[in-house]
Amino acid sequence: MTADTAYCDWIAVDWGTSRLRAWAMAGVGLDARPKAEVSSEAGMSTLDRAGFEPALLDLVSPWLGAGQTEVVACGMVGSRQGWVEAPYRPVPAPPPSDPVIAPTSDPRIAVRVLPGLRQDNPPDVMRGEETQIAGFLATRPGFDGVLCLPGTHTKWAQISAGEVVSFRTFMTGELFALVSDHSLLRHTIGPGWDDAAFADALSDAIARPEAMAARLFALRAEGLLTGLAPSAARARASGLLVGAELAAARPYWLGNAVAVVGAPAQSKLYTTALRLQGLVPDEAPGDAMVLAGLAAAQAVLEPTP
Repeated sequence: MTADTAYCDWIAVDWGTSRLRAWAMAGVGLDARPKAEVSSEAGMSTLDRAGFEPALLDLVSPWLGAGQTEVVACGMVGSRQGWVEAPYRPVPAPPPSDPVIAPTSDPRIAVRVLPGLRQDNPPDVMRGEETQIAGFLATRPGFDGVLCLPGTHTKWAQISAGEVVSFRTFMTGELFALVSDHSLLRHTIGPGWDDAAFADALSDAIARPEAMAARLFALRAEGLLTGLAPSAARARASGLLVGAELAAARPYWLGNAVAVVGAPAQSKLYTTALRLQGLVPDEAPGDAMVLAGLAAAQAVLEPTP
């Protein structure tokens, strides 16, 4: 899909730290469908507050007609450093609601930004994932259980009666990037993958999460002493980190219905890990859930004043 398309009914936007994505949408509610998709590297971290409207218009101008087009956005665009701050809503709460109107100078667009969620004890926040959760709940009404949302910072969210009751964030993805690219293990970890090595390391870390740091260093020693294959080192490092996360998140997934929502490559790690624990997790693609969540939010919004 490209930017060259007829006018749309409304525009869905997922605006993260490093990337901006927009979809021209036809229809409303769960019947809404994308007619076109565009993206750019104009993420929140690259813009000052005055730069958000021009960055959006650079992408979506071909979709705009003579009237005003509604834009519904989620993600870091609503952070304190974003276009407009959409304050976090405390849990328990249904995601998402109470959008904030972003200031615009172009009369062809009316932009509303969805808020994130906050948890005061233990302290935690999410911004963007709540829209994926809303999309999942819109497509699977009545779901009660736990959602795992893999990413750089993976979220585990407890869902009950259509609300996010509690959640925890784990920096597992970021830690893997640091370990594999910026630690001494960068000389040991290489491309490729080894399923058995991942499963063994996962089991080890779930059983003994307190030994994870020592087991990571052992990868370096094993590479020097016995020639551990770089692909096995990568899989084992991932298994150790994901296993330690699963050990800490056990109160979320143990004995509950669990679904994994995210990008295919990241989700595969978690579905594999959960299946190795005897679970049968549901799965849903992250991009589709973002769109479903934005569509669910747009369907209940009052007309822009």
